[in-house]
Amino acid sequence: MKFFVASDIHGDSYWAKRVIDAFIESKADKLVLLGDILYHGPRNDLPSHYEPKKVIELFNAIADKIIAVRGNCDTEVDQMVLKFPIMADYIYLVDEGQVFLVTHGHIYNPYDKPEAMPDGGTLLMGHTHVAKDIMFKAEDGKTFRYMNPGSPSIPKEDTKPSYIIIENGKAELVSFG
Repeated sequence: MKFFVASDIHGDSYWAKRVIDAFIESKADKLVLLGDILYHGPRNDLPSHYEPKKVIELFNAIADKIIAVRGNCDTEVDQMVLKFPIMADYIYLVDEGQVFLVTHGHIYNPYDKPEAMPDGGTLLMGHTHVAKDIMFKAEDGKTFRYMNPGSPSIPKEDTKPSYIIIENGKAELVSFG
């Protein structure tokens, strides 16, 4: 199975469309959203194309292809308008024997709750808006790969809008072209 992973759209219709177009072009089986789908939150500036109702329409059109986890800006009200589940704080994906902890990052991250991290696996998280792909050793001794696609709509620390492709147990961080 092939997965396309994106995060932190924050209601930006331009980037929601770009994510969907890149997902379709990649021929991935599932679009994995790491939270913060519709709203921008009080700490972020409004994205340039802030249209949450348009984002709802775009993602609901492919709801059967989406796997999502809850971000810190996602609420029960968001779940009422989205046709795919978004309320899980984390899920595990297993592909070709590789374990991926999929979460937003505000609860589970490299520094908190190391017991949830897959030793020798991969943590996929958003939240920071910083694209990253590094090996990480937690205080409890677990070593895992930490990957973050950043945020296409509100990237931080001079990172480029990116996404992650997972196929045949391998994950790759890819910048939008």
